[in-house]
Amino acid sequence: MSSPAPRTAGQDHLWSVDEHLADILATVRPLEPIELQLLDAQGCVLVEDVTVRVSLPPFDNSSMDGYAVRVADIAGASEEYPAALTVIGDVAAGQDGLLHVGPGQAARIMTGAPLPPGAETVVPVEWTDGGLGGGPVTGMRARSADPEGAHGQVRVHRPAPARAHVRAQGSDVQAGDLALAEGTLLGPPQIALLAAIGRGTVRVRPRPRVVVMSTGSELVQPDQKLAHGQIYDSNSFALTAAARDAGAIAYRVGAVADDAETLRSAIEDQLVRADLVVTTGGVSVGAYDVVKEALAHVADEDEPGAGVDFRKLAMQPGKPQGFGTVGPDHTPLLALPGNPVSSYVSFELFVRPAIRALMGVPDIHRPTTRAVLTADKALTSPAGRRQFLRGSYTDGRVTPVGGAGSHLIAALAHADALIVVPEDKESVEPGTEVEVVLLG
Repeated sequence: MSSPAPRTAGQDHLWSVDEHLADILATVRPLEPIELQLLDAQGCVLVEDVTVRVSLPPFDNSSMDGYAVRVADIAGASEEYPAALTVIGDVAAGQDGLLHVGPGQAARIMTGAPLPPGAETVVPVEWTDGGLGGGPVTGMRARSADPEGAHGQVRVHRPAPARAHVRAQGSDVQAGDLALAEGTLLGPPQIALLAAIGRGTVRVRPRPRVVVMSTGSELVQPDQKLAHGQIYDSNSFALTAAARDAGAIAYRVGAVADDAETLRSAIEDQLVRADLVVTTGGVSVGAYDVVKEALAHVADEDEPGAGVDFRKLAMQPGKPQGFGTVGPDHTPLLALPGNPVSSYVSFELFVRPAIRALMGVPDIHRPTTRAVLTADKALTSPAGRRQFLRGSYTDGRVTPVGGAGSHLIAALAHADALIVVPEDKESVEPGTEVEVVLLG
């Protein structure tokens, strides 16, 4: 799952965003492959090439409700001089014991039904009178095949070339073709293809299980009444939703009070169902920063090589960060700051790539682009920090949303991009081209 704990540095060392991310990705390893049923494999990544067992379609079949006929029998047919053919029976989808269409004959055929021997083309029911003594095919109960008997006549008003309205065997994919390549992320269309070629299970890397927990005695569940000094716990909801959006199976744990032993116990309890643990809050320099207190000395004789390093990053928001491994299986843990915007930006920069790396997805990062800044005034940024501002992106232009405060969650809800101000820039003028991380 992961390598031993990450490297450490002096307490005053200021890590860059790229250094911190590189450390995370060097520690996280893709999950081991397993065999899953198709629906359980949705959202997972293939670890094998899948070849086609059965051609699609597996036989020539009709794409229309109509009549299977010989081309010569309807040559020159018109409204004035229709071709009159003897209807010898019906061919329904899934039917065995096919009729044989001979000269002057027609078989009523349903959409998806196999083209009977002797027939060369299909004329839609709309090109006919629907058959003497019977109505159109659509909505009718199919008669059983009767090669020896006749079911009246049908008059065809238009000619048709060979193999008109016929789906040829293997016209979608041929047996032996590559259906899906290793590394494919399985969505609904891919699941459909696997089922269509007869695969009931597939070998994949499973979706990672991510446990998210907030810390803070001031946190209250959204459906409870607030007392003075309390706030609703939004971070655990935001990060759990973000983890699911990234492709993980995410579990939200109720907020843990500011007590180091309680937090340590809560994390240990969750390791049984976690491929990755994400905490939010308690990583700064305050008196009640319990994540640091609980995990700074986690390595002991029962967990050799484990440990969590708490760092200062040259970024805004999100300067305080923690990363390492915990437990006997060295489960990766990312400790994010507690301010809502800081935690969400940190998730996008560090946790989402970690989740995607666990999945084995080739492209682990959000897409980025360049956009022209539209704003009333210049953006300012602290020297030596990489700043990430919320923005709204449209057609090559990006507009800041809200201020730079890391508590402004309402602005975050209306943003679909992050505006990146690099470390060597202290201001960015309107009309300047900037880097944008697309969140949508």
